[in-house]
Parts: sequence; structure tokens; C-alpha cells
Amino acid sequence: MAYCHDIYDQERYEQLRDLSVEILNKYTTVDRNIIKLDFANDTGYATPKVDVRGVIFNEQNQLLLVKEKEDAEWALPGGWGDIGYSPSEVAVKEIKEESGFEVEPLQLLAILDKSKHNHPPEPHYVYKIFIECKVVSGKLKTGIETSDAGFFDRNNLPTLSTKRNTKEQIELMFEFNANPQKSVVFD
Repeated sequence: MAYCHDIYDQERYEQLRDLSVEILNKYTTVDRNIIKLDFANDTGYATPKVDVRGVIFNEQNQLLLVKEKEDAEWALPGGWGDIGYSPSEVAVKEIKEESGFEVEPLQLLAILDKSKHNHPPEPHYVYKIFIECKVVSGKLKTGIETSDAGFFDRNNLPTLSTKRNTKEQIELMFEFNANPQKSVVFD
């Protein structure tokens, strides 16, 4: 739509946009109105959205997960990248909001193309960034978007919010914890 040259192209692109909304509505669980507002109104060149997740292990090698109010399932704390924040600043902000902890970012663990992993379909193309952090202060508590938070063993994980992180991605985070020299994973 941003690059059409005349009213005929605009009409064709509007029809394609409407068809895309129909397809997304049929093959995802996203409401048609949300698709229209969030996806179909986007202008300009399409680029991936960025989802930043914080990865925190405690002394018992347990991983911090938060229970999302939206689906009552568990995820690494995190969310969409915010304009004006670097990826590590997003991780720090999201961890504080969702778990109560003040953290220090340590290192980038992975940048993954969400479409190449076992996530349910969604209207956006997403890159997922996983950043290891350490707790510097604070107490475990919930936030506006979370109803619970806790540390979990590798073999005793709760039901995961697969739209946010998959079991394979959680396993990858445990691999990083076991092998701190592991190279950043991408794609």
C-alpha cells in the first residue's frame, strides 16, 4: 500500500490485504478485528517484530518462568521490543514488571526466527531474542500481565505458553546454563 502508484494498484492491494485478513482469521486463533487493527493497518515495508525474553537461573539451576494471565500458561519473562529501548533494556524492564526482580543483563544467548520453531501461527513475523540476566535485587512477585512466577527444574516444567516459548527453546536455555561457553544460537 505504501508503494502503489495509482488508484488501481491501491484497489488491488486493498483486496489483497482483505484476503490476507481472511486467511489469517481462518488459520489462527486471532480475532478478525485484532488482525485488521494490528496487522492490516501496518504501512511501509514489512519487517519482523522483536520479542525479547529474559533468562534467569537460580543457584539450584532452576529457570525463572512467569504465568501469563492471557493464557494461564508459563513463559520466560519478556515481551515486544519497545522503541527507545535496547534489547537488554527491554529484558530488564520486562523481568521487573513480570517477576519483581531487578536484574543485570549478562549476555545474548539466542536470536531465533519464530517461524522456524514449533510455535502456533500468528499474524506477525517475529524474531525472538533470549538474553541471560542475573538477579541483583528484589523479591519474586507478579505483575499486571502475570498471575504467578517461580523457578522450575528442567524435569518439572509447568504447561508452557508455546506462543511465547517452546519446550525446545526452554531446553536450549538449560543447555546454556550447563555450558556457559556455548556459542550464541541464531536462526
